[in-house]
Amino acid sequence: MSLTQHIELPNGVKYDQPLGLYINGKFVPGVEGKTFEVINPATEKVTCSVHEATEKDVDIAVKAARAAFTSGPWPEMAPADRGCLLNKLADLMERDMHKIASVESLDNGKSVTLSKIDVVNAIGCLRYYAGWADKVHGKVIDTKPGTVNFTRNEPIGVCGQIIPWNFPLLMWAWKIGPAIATGNTVVLKTAEQTPLSALVVSELITEAGFPPGVINIISGFGRVAGAAISNHMDVDKVAFTGSTLVGRTILKAAADSNLKKVTLELGGKSPNIIFKDADIDKAIEWANMGIFFNHGQCCCAGSRIYVQEDIYDEFVEKFKQRIAKNVVGDPFDDKTFQGPQVSQLQFDRIMSYIEHGKAEGAKVEIGGQRKGDVGYFIEPTIFSNVKTDMKIMQEEIFGPVASIAKFKDVDEIVEIGNATTYGLAAAVHTKDINTAFDVANRLKAGTVWVNCYNMLSSAIPFGGFKESGLGRELGKAALANYTQIKSVHINIGGHD
Repeated sequence: MSLTQHIELPNGVKYDQPLGLYINGKFVPGVEGKTFEVINPATEKVTCSVHEATEKDVDIAVKAARAAFTSGPWPEMAPADRGCLLNKLADLMERDMHKIASVESLDNGKSVTLSKIDVVNAIGCLRYYAGWADKVHGKVIDTKPGTVNFTRNEPIGVCGQIIPWNFPLLMWAWKIGPAIATGNTVVLKTAEQTPLSALVVSELITEAGFPPGVINIISGFGRVAGAAISNHMDVDKVAFTGSTLVGRTILKAAADSNLKKVTLELGGKSPNIIFKDADIDKAIEWANMGIFFNHGQCCCAGSRIYVQEDIYDEFVEKFKQRIAKNVVGDPFDDKTFQGPQVSQLQFDRIMSYIEHGKAEGAKVEIGGQRKGDVGYFIEPTIFSNVKTDMKIMQEEIFGPVASIAKFKDVDEIVEIGNATTYGLAAAVHTKDINTAFDVANRLKAGTVWVNCYNMLSSAIPFGGFKESGLGRELGKAALANYTQIKSVHINIGGHD
């Protein structure tokens, strides 16, 4: 099978899609010759087939990463030069932004308008960590006369990284940025649903001048390639973004193998809380962005919407009117806000939750059906009269489905908001600064937005409480995921 395929996109972009595994600076076929199909979620047709990484390919990639980490130019490179490479990669991505965003829309189904935003944010993330590369400092610690004591923040080594399909390129940057800035090498597995954009950007890794083996990108399935990374005895750290169920499996594998370091950014069932004094029109806009952004396929989606009883009826009616304006359709139409779900499996899963909601007695205010006959499109759906114990209020749906319920006062909503095993994000909408601080402080969530939603920055840490994960992505905090502290004690002058 060829290592490239010429593809022409609906918006006029023509390019050669890499199909191989990017290992040691080159695209190569899988050892066992296996491939898998990549499906366009908007048409349900096969886009292409890419080479599938097996356990043997993971081992080859890990060996390449280990060799690059221990010898050659990478371990001798000045930190500032690592930053220059990340900046060069960001520059090349900016040059090819239109093509990369178009591939992301083809692969994932998100609107090309949102894909461009993802590429911009991915570029910004790389540049943010490029700036950190020469600012990872240890400390000199004074203990007693006649000694010098200091710490070094050293790279961990070979980092296995497993990313999801909902933000393929953005999650790629979240993982690559801090790992490379701190001097590690990487074996990254993309989601089997969305391997294409990462392979396109892999060409730019070579063009940017990264030494071979520093960044390796493989396509494959979680149960094979992901498991091989998690269990590999020469992988020093694994970072995963995805479901809580898979996160548990990776944590067990890390413990059963070489006790590799682990960071996990997992699921959520985030409460979006609307108080009666909120600016209702602005709260509706943010609630729309909170749940229907990226087709609802967002780990921090505000899927549990709680509205104070005084304004509940008004909110529901206005929210329905706002949702009816969301354009669902062709990802390559600039007017589209919501494209298809990523796969048949995800489509079926979301539709099953919608049927559960109906069966349990929740009221469908709008949506609740498939949209069209071709593609994995689902109407934006709002359920009202949702009770706390209903499945649609308890479990992560990961689709364009919002559940709305009433609450009375602050104490009740804090209790309800925290009544979940998740703790990734939450939001509070109010004009009262005291209420905002009080509720934000009492909610058990890694991120709390006030009078906004889904506002993220490369400079601000992101991660979860409880079963929503371990460790933090982004910001200075992410550097700790990829460094280990060495303490050095020096006895000078022959002192006892």
